[in-house]
Amino acid sequence: MFSKFRLPMIIVHTPFLWVEGLTFFPWVFCRDNNPPRWLLNHERIHLRQQLETGILLFYIWYILEYLVRLIQYRHRYRAYRNISFEREAYTNDKNPHYLSTRRPWAMLKYF
Repeated sequence: MFSKFRLPMIIVHTPFLWVEGLTFFPWVFCRDNNPPRWLLNHERIHLRQQLETGILLFYIWYILEYLVRLIQYRHRYRAYRNISFEREAYTNDKNPHYLSTRRPWAMLKYF
């Protein structure tokens, strides 16, 4: 359903951000003034995920999965990288055509 149109994305330069990018539909907060294409694609994948799950459910799921992964891996960065939303985004952020071929709820494949 959402693959037919380009996702709205408002990029906000946020130099004090502790990560490279952070998405809260429709805003993408980026630490760099000129973020690389792969990062914008990564954040667009998160925008699609947020539309599918709903913003509130996305963040509840994200935080709960992070906590489970933190117990599982006992390492913050490894826990973050193994969240299903992040696994999908990192696996596909270098493919500029991914969102046009992505199936709905594709993040479940990475769970």
